[in-house]
Amino acid sequence: MSFEFFALLWPVAMKKAIIVFQKYPEAGFVKTRLAKTIGAEKAANLYAFLIRHTHQQLAGLEAAIFVFHLGPIATENYPQKGYHFYPQGSGDLGKKMHQAFQRVFDLGFEQVLIIGTDCYELKRDHLQQAFEALKTKDLVLGPAVDGGYYLLGLKRPAAPLFQEISWSTATVLQQTLNRANQENLGYGLLEKLRDVDRYEDLGELEQLLPEL
Repeated sequence: MSFEFFALLWPVAMKKAIIVFQKYPEAGFVKTRLAKTIGAEKAANLYAFLIRHTHQQLAGLEAAIFVFHLGPIATENYPQKGYHFYPQGSGDLGKKMHQAFQRVFDLGFEQVLIIGTDCYELKRDHLQQAFEALKTKDLVLGPAVDGGYYLLGLKRPAAPLFQEISWSTATVLQQTLNRANQENLGYGLLEKLRDVDRYEDLGELEQLLPEL
């Protein structure tokens, strides 16, 4: 029987899911702003490290993991239990995220988070806090220092949150909060964290560069 069949049979307490958006770590196509400082190959290697780090934070969580990938992915390098893989859809980032949420909600999940693989500061505790927030809120957001967000969680589809947003700008979070207010969605905010997009974002990761 298909995974979709079994997902619908899960008890409500287990109907949690985490969507991970990630790209194939190819030099010249990932971390391009960082590559201007450290070079394309090191930037790609650092991105591969961030992917591994992100998935380490997911270990032990009572949630299904849905990896929506851009480019090829070696599924054998991931846990065989609880992981599911889909190519990202078409359109801009907002449309892709909405499509991913819709697909997972259609499987019967009732608390769904989406994250990327750019935030080294993201830990398992933040994910647990996000699920806890969704017990009383419609929406939870993890603000990023650059004005975007590193996490978004929902209890039901909310297409307007992903429409007419100026992606990759310093106003993404505020635009999303404005849209949430327009839709009368109650929201909670997590701790502000830093995405690794530029050299000044590296922090302690700078120590890893000679090894990459």
